[in-house]
Amino acid sequence: MTRLTRRALALGLAALPLPALAQRAPATPLSAADQALVDRAAAYLQSLTEAKGRFVQTDARGSTTQGTLYLKRPGKARFEYDAPSKLLVVSDGGNVSIADGRLKTFEAYPLMATPLSIFLARQIRFDKNIVISRVARMADGFSITARDGKKEAEGQITLTFSDNPLALIGWTVTDAQGGSTRIRLTQLTKTTGLASSLFVLKDPRPKNVGRSKS
Repeated sequence: MTRLTRRALALGLAALPLPALAQRAPATPLSAADQALVDRAAAYLQSLTEAKGRFVQTDARGSTTQGTLYLKRPGKARFEYDAPSKLLVVSDGGNVSIADGRLKTFEAYPLMATPLSIFLARQIRFDKNIVISRVARMADGFSITARDGKKEAEGQITLTFSDNPLALIGWTVTDAQGGSTRIRLTQLTKTTGLASSLFVLKDPRPKNVGRSKS
């Protein structure tokens, strides 16, 4: 598996740094109805302090993988890919680390340089340093497309919610070429008492082995 493929595999989960979006259009003011949905989503995400569930990931080529996820806001997440993959993605609140057990590689990226930081933040604020470019309605829910207004995190993320009950059901990360990696969440359940060790991932390689270059 090439480094590019590994990055693509983890893209939807770790939301790795993406190329700048081509010809970004300026955001237009939200309507009152759209702002109400954004506020509702922000309140829900703020309440999602700890959760566990399953994910199915579909990359730009249509390949699918799946696994188990753990979330513990602020900043922490763990994504365990099912066998035969030996990929593990962990955000410890400061960095997003990717370990490939088969290739014995390890890479790390600042969390704040990823779109995932938008909903792992301590305080969910879609009105501060976040640009909402689109709010879309569906028959059974809605989606919000956002990017970092300070451009620390390149790329954009679309968060998708069910409406009744209100729940995060997935997200899509889109790159400058229009390629998207989609995550669909299932069985996402609020929980408590997730072990801190779930969100620690150390470089398993010998100290004399340098980190992979991104």
